[in-house]
Order: sequence, then structure tokens, then C-alpha cells
Amino acid sequence: MADVTKKRVGEILRELFNILKGHPEGMRAKEALNALANSVTMTEYERGNYESGGRRFEKIVRFATVDCAKAGWLTKNKGIWTLTEAGIIAYRDFRDPEAFYRRAQQLYKAWRATQPDAEVVGEADDQSDVGSKSASITYEQAEEQAWQEIDHYLRHMPPYEFQELVASLLRAMGYHVSWVSPPGKDGGIDIVALLDPLGTRPPRIKVQVKRQGQTVNVEGVRSFIAVLGDEDVGLFVSLGGFTKDAADEARRQESRRVTLIDLEQLFDLWVEHYPKLTDEARRRLPLQPIHFLAPEP
Repeated sequence: MADVTKKRVGEILRELFNILKGHPEGMRAKEALNALANSVTMTEYERGNYESGGRRFEKIVRFATVDCAKAGWLTKNKGIWTLTEAGIIAYRDFRDPEAFYRRAQQLYKAWRATQPDAEVVGEADDQSDVGSKSASITYEQAEEQAWQEIDHYLRHMPPYEFQELVASLLRAMGYHVSWVSPPGKDGGIDIVALLDPLGTRPPRIKVQVKRQGQTVNVEGVRSFIAVLGDEDVGLFVSLGGFTKDAADEARRQESRRVTLIDLEQLFDLWVEHYPKLTDEARRRLPLQPIHFLAPEP
């Protein structure tokens, strides 16, 4: 990236941070990169492609964000880029683009010096840094691609098949599913689960499942809470997630116990309990782990 100055990289990074500031819940990397590309005026060099494939602009951004991630300014998880509090402070304090990027690089080097191979690599070994960052980017893109496919698969699953997926997960977790809503009106409850086969031990678990991508707001959570009895526990599964007000409403409940589960949490539970799922259940969301050398944490 010899044709890109530190000042230019800093300008691009600060605009990326400006975009991410407007999305405190985070943005998908692809969406953030597209928004950034539409927000800055790219140079002819940045608009070009590498002979090996891929637009230079995206690679410039991805390489620079490795510094930001190791600096603690940015988190990357399942393809979602989110600013940290430290990142917001850095954006505020380092207004000069070059100083902003140089500080991220300094923090990256400080992190790099703590790694097991630091004595072998040495601070001046830029080529090693390029290799390390390339490995990080490869890992990120593989994770992003896998997560996009899982996200698309679940969001396009037939509604009642998705209900059965959640019911299967509850069974694998040791609960006894006594009822899954058939097609038609369900009164706000899609699944009922119990602690034992006869339902002699409270609480009873009432589950509402939403496969659509819309984020559930506070009114949606309140409507669900209204159908819970005194000895019920509510489980609200929404692929679109929940607004902050909705999450706060669930946490404030004293007489009603409600747990909110978004797409990421559902997936993590599915992976955790995958060995206990039946073969039929696994076919609803089949997973195949692929192992390769991950970058340094």
C-alpha cells in the first residue's frame, strides 16, 4: 500500500468510525464497507483491483482495521463491526487523520510485542506484520461468509420449520416440549416447554418465535409479557434482535421472567448443544466445522 499515505488511511478510517458511530449495535462488514465506499471519493489507485483479485479500497480498509481492532477501538464478531468506547474516545481525541492512524499503529505494535513470537519477529519486521494481518483478514472474511450463509438460511426458513428448530434445541437442552403451535393464530405463544415430562415442576416455559428480520420493539416485548402467568418463564426468540428499550423492559421485570434470544445467541446455543440434537433436528440446521490456523487473539 505504498501508494496510500498514512494521512489518507487515517481519513478513510475516521469516516468509517463516523459511519459506525451511527450504528452502536454494529454493522455487517459488507454494509459498512459499502457505506464507506459511497461516502468517500476514492482515488484512481483505490478504485483499482489487485491482479490477484479484489478491490484495493476494501483491502486498504481491512488492513487498517486490524490495527484498530488490536488497539481495542473496534470489535469484529461474526461479520459485525462495532465501535468500542475506547474507539469513540479515540475518534474524538485524535481529530488529525494521520495522528489517528499512527496512534492505532502504535497500539497495534504494543499488542504485537506481547505475542509469543515477538522476540523472533522484532518490531521492525514489517513483512511479518503484513503476514499476520493477512491471516487476520482471511479469517475475518471466512467468518463473514459463513455467517452470511447461516443468517440467510435461517431467515428464509419456513416459519413452522423454524418453530420446530427452536423446539428441537429446547429438547437438546433437557426440556420437555409439550406443545408446538400448529398453523394459524397462536395467541402469542408458539412453544410450551416443561421441566419434566408430566409438568409437575414449575416453571412452565412459554416461547414466542419470530423469524422475520424486523427488530422487536418494547411494545412487542410487553405484549409477550402480558400472556405470561405468575409461574411462567418467557423465552422470546427473534432473528431480528431487540431494540435497547425492549431489552431494558425485559431486564426490569420483577414479577415476570423473560429471556431474549437473538440470532447470534440462538446460533451459539445450537452449536453448544449440537451433540445432543437428534439426526432429524440437525438436518434443520446442519453444521460442519472446518479447522484452520486462526490468527493471534
